[in-house]
Amino acid sequence: MVSLKGEHIYLRALEPEDLDFVHNIENDTSFWHLSDTQTPYSRYLIKQYLKNAKQDIYEAKQLRMAICDMGNNTIGLIDVFDFNIKNKRAGIGIVIKDELNRSKGYGKEALNILVDYCFKVLHLHQVYANISENNETSLKLFEGSGFKKIGLKKDWSFDGNQFTNEYILQRINE
Repeated sequence: MVSLKGEHIYLRALEPEDLDFVHNIENDTSFWHLSDTQTPYSRYLIKQYLKNAKQDIYEAKQLRMAICDMGNNTIGLIDVFDFNIKNKRAGIGIVIKDELNRSKGYGKEALNILVDYCFKVLHLHQVYANISENNETSLKLFEGSGFKKIGLKKDWSFDGNQFTNEYILQRINE
């Protein structure tokens, strides 16, 4: 049996009460480069998203879960996206909102729980992540969780001033 609970954090489905948390993350411009976001999201759109979050991953092709500490505080979000059942693969993304909760192992614990869920419950063969070569923290996180760099996309993202390269990392269920 797969548990969504770790030693220090647990993952849970999004709730309507997560509106402010999700809205704050989606509208925090310091995170926009991670998802290629270019415009803010309204509270109305986030509310509609949360209302539809009950859709099954097989229907929505994505799954977003809240990362919570053992005090029931929501500290981040973790996503399964580009869910491809035919080829048994999906992408993974993660964000820990506040600097105070980073570098404490919460991200690694959440990532390992989600990968376990992807392999044992969703029966995926592989998961992947797209990470800017400048995002050393995320590269270290994913590589420390068994992901391998398998390619470099040259001049992949433009920040308004310069192009940056992006790695694709992959972890195969063996």
